[in-house]
Amino acid sequence: MKLETRDIAIEHLGLPQHDSPLISLLPSEAGMFSRDTTRVIGDVVRQEESSPEVEIFERAGQRQRIFFDPAKTRVGIVTCGGLCPGLNNVIRSLVLELFHRYGVDHMFGYRYGYRGLNPAYGYEPTPLHPDVVDDIENVGGTILGSSRGQQDATIMVDTLIRHRINILFCVGGDGTQRGAQAIAHEVARRQLPIAIVGIPKTIDNDIAYCERSFGYASAIDQARRVLEAAHVEAKGAFNGIGLVKLMGRDAGFIAAGATVASQESNCTLIPELPFALDGSDTALLPWMKQRLVERKHAVIVVAEGAGQSLFDGSAGQDASGNQRHHDIGSFLEEQIKSYLKQHDVPVSLKYIDPSYIIRSVPANSEDAILCDQFARMAAHAAMAGKTNLIIGMMHGQFVHVPISMVTARKKRLDISSPLWRAVLASTGQPAIMK
Repeated sequence: MKLETRDIAIEHLGLPQHDSPLISLLPSEAGMFSRDTTRVIGDVVRQEESSPEVEIFERAGQRQRIFFDPAKTRVGIVTCGGLCPGLNNVIRSLVLELFHRYGVDHMFGYRYGYRGLNPAYGYEPTPLHPDVVDDIENVGGTILGSSRGQQDATIMVDTLIRHRINILFCVGGDGTQRGAQAIAHEVARRQLPIAIVGIPKTIDNDIAYCERSFGYASAIDQARRVLEAAHVEAKGAFNGIGLVKLMGRDAGFIAAGATVASQESNCTLIPELPFALDGSDTALLPWMKQRLVERKHAVIVVAEGAGQSLFDGSAGQDASGNQRHHDIGSFLEEQIKSYLKQHDVPVSLKYIDPSYIIRSVPANSEDAILCDQFARMAAHAAMAGKTNLIIGMMHGQFVHVPISMVTARKKRLDISSPLWRAVLASTGQPAIMK
């Protein structure tokens, strides 16, 4: 197959006019600076039926020449969307990188997501300094607070101008990045030298062009403990069932990862794979009944976005414009109890929804390292004058990705992947529950 490459262009505010202060900090490591011409190949595995076009991305990292004068640079940080392990780590690493290595000492955190950029809410920005962010990495959540929903881009840009902000870091998922893109477009329309840089945050691990987003590993750690507890509860009762609903609005990465890590689930249901309740021996309810007859207990894991085809009508949208989902956990609890009662099978079912507990814990060591890397790469990109981009990760390399590409699609769990094959092997469930 003859392949063609498509170079993914990144927007710049202008030519970098300043030597990076990192040169004086690393005089013997000038080779550690990345060049704009260094590229990372997107899809390295090709099938015969694949498109012959291969995307190549600009590699992230510190640049030898930068756009902003650190002594005159003012920075804003906003955290949006649901909570996620590692948000405070990102804030801390941004502040430390910009203060200690670049010499930026005017930084502000905007309260409660994009609301903080709308003066109508009356939130004053929080001055950020190394002393302010000391030890915050050991606490879950975000010291800036968070919220869902968009604000008027013209109002938010007016706020940036009023506060003389040169760089805005937007930490959040696809809804947050749609807001960041709207801000970047308004900035560009006014021809303002303000850099807008996104840092991907989604506990569901479903952001495109990002192999793993921060918070996912911490979620797996916590979810594994929950599944182990559900297994104990299930085995402790005759015909015991532990039904656990985990996060995963549109992708089943947490459910699948926790299943493989714990090895305690007997059935894992994800959004990517529809299932039937009844109608054949391999449908969920008949299969689960047979499991109880043979083993006297079962653990079921369901991602929050699984089984939505079983409901009538839409559940609407949330404040960020994301599709709401019907409560599959409570629905399955009722369906399982009703079905087993009809078949005279006694059951002791424990329904567990640990979502808010999982997302509010501090980052584990793996995520703490990842948060630090994302934050520092974002700082380098912003100081170099790059804008309307998000930091992605491919093949272990950090890259610059236009926000428009990230918001155009979501990453999904490939049901032909080794991860899902491991789920099937560990649970013993039918490959297709139809």
